[in-house]
Amino acid sequence: MWYPIKSYLPYLLNSQNQHGLHSPFVYKLVTECFYDTSDFEGYLVWKKFQKQLLKSKETIEVKDFGAGSRVFSSAERKVSAIAKNAGTTYKRAKLLHRLTHYLKIKNALELGTSLGLGSLAMALKPELELTTVEACPQTAQVAKNNFDALQLTKVTSEVCTFKDYLKSLSSHTKFDLVFVDGHHDGEATYTYFERLLPHHHNDSVFIFDDIYWSKDMQEAWKKIIQHPAVKVSIDTFYWGLVFFRKEQVKQDFKIRV
Repeated sequence: MWYPIKSYLPYLLNSQNQHGLHSPFVYKLVTECFYDTSDFEGYLVWKKFQKQLLKSKETIEVKDFGAGSRVFSSAERKVSAIAKNAGTTYKRAKLLHRLTHYLKIKNALELGTSLGLGSLAMALKPELELTTVEACPQTAQVAKNNFDALQLTKVTSEVCTFKDYLKSLSSHTKFDLVFVDGHHDGEATYTYFERLLPHHHNDSVFIFDDIYWSKDMQEAWKKIIQHPAVKVSIDTFYWGLVFFRKEQVKQDFKIRV
């Protein structure tokens, strides 16, 4: 619980904004996407969806397949409480939505659907096809019901473990964006990264949630960005983003968002 808190000040001291960025690719990404203050239509839809979840009276039984929850002590949880304490925040959802537009994402994978807040941030880009994976059946069903209600026909919900889903993937399948938003365990996270590597292309981006969740998650992040396939990494504290652009000089950034 204390690891993210004690890690934040050192992060602030070593991070930067757009000033002094010497990579044209990263400078454009930060100024035109990260710091874009435009109002996207998807923001309103997402906010309305979040409000509905926060007002929900439904209770479900959650099966944790990852590192577990720091908030909930019981498997029986209110949907509203999950949305409040464990769901994607509005700030992060907006950034994720902007990224799908800026990077022209067409085919995305999400490992960790939860209630679908992160999924929606991506799926609101009309031409984007999203596959989202959730191991807990009741949680996945809540998300699927919401996708159906919003008529998100390009979202495919898979109910299985991340490991089983990745085993089933064809070697020919490539993703423009992969969002790893679950199982906050360092060893597992690095294993997913390795198993996902055959499914990237030159312009893909992989996003890892909660890289400061624990010491072992931070170690996994350091190991990921040292991999020779990774050319650019961006640490935003709550997310880590990696790019595979072969034309890039190897660079690592800490960017305040």
